[in-house]
Amino acid sequence: MSHKLKLIGFIPLLAVCFALLPRAQALSPLPDGGYPGVNVAEGTNALFSLTTGVANTAIGVNTLFHNSDGSTNTAVGDAALVSNTHGNNNTATGFRALFKNTTGPGSTAVGSQALFSSTGLTGYNTAIGFAALQNNISGSDNVALGRDAGINHSTGDDNIYIRNDGLANEVGTIRIGTQIVHSSTYIAGIANTTLTTNTAPVVVDTTTGQLGHAMATSSQRFKDDIKPMAKASEAILSLKPVTFHYKQEFDPTRSPQFGLVAEEVEKINPDLVTRGHDGKAYGVRYEAVNAMLLNEFLKEHQTVQELKSVAAKQEATIAQQQKQIEVLTTGLQKVNDQLELSKPAPQTVSNQ
Repeated sequence: MSHKLKLIGFIPLLAVCFALLPRAQALSPLPDGGYPGVNVAEGTNALFSLTTGVANTAIGVNTLFHNSDGSTNTAVGDAALVSNTHGNNNTATGFRALFKNTTGPGSTAVGSQALFSSTGLTGYNTAIGFAALQNNISGSDNVALGRDAGINHSTGDDNIYIRNDGLANEVGTIRIGTQIVHSSTYIAGIANTTLTTNTAPVVVDTTTGQLGHAMATSSQRFKDDIKPMAKASEAILSLKPVTFHYKQEFDPTRSPQFGLVAEEVEKINPDLVTRGHDGKAYGVRYEAVNAMLLNEFLKEHQTVQELKSVAAKQEATIAQQQKQIEVLTTGLQKVNDQLELSKPAPQTVSNQ
């Protein structure tokens, strides 16, 4: 009897102990990994902490492990979205994809460790490729495509990286390819497309590969230390224009070319050449040469105008002098006529 009483007293204690143990699963699964609320989980500890979240799909070990009330998330791959608790509308496919995301919404990570470091401070990022945007911590609305795309990026927003490592904190930047790896670019839809308004020639920084157009900086509000070019343009008078052909590997057509040799220009004025990523002279700043030509033309024009002014003054002086000569000539003629009239009449001598 005493043993029965002891057993009866032990049962409530045992029940309390079981109640205090961690729940093996927040919600009881339906057969074949189905849960209430249109949730699906397949794999050890998949959707382990689910409580009220709906329409989640977790396939793989530890996928969406900490997710409690986050909804409409999809995780496929070992530990994909493992830290997500309240984040919604995320898709992670690959080993540890979106690994640290907790509450951030709307991101897509496809590839092993893609968006690995993104936390609850981020959202709406798209990373496709091994380790794409792996170190993004708090940046949002970024896009990365390709292996290691945007791997250097950490905090900036609204960037696009296609097979480019990116920079840590940049904002609103597009980077395509890598200077060392990629040497040619072909984009359809540009050639034979004519723009007639608000146009400017596109130029390339040969060191960084950045695109831009020089005319954007023509406004005075972008400049300081503005002063006349004066004699600085006289350097172009020493330039030696040449005709040439590009080597076969650069121009299969071998068409005739006209221009300058960068190394020769560099000797005259180093500021007139562009440089490659190796620091060597690469091209000629023809837009600067044109500005210097304009300055020299204006100087010559001013000289011509001054000479014309001097010539006009000289012509006026000569004309005035001619009139004075004519007046003097007329006066001399009158004096001469008077002298002739004042001469006494010739006298006749008598022979008587």
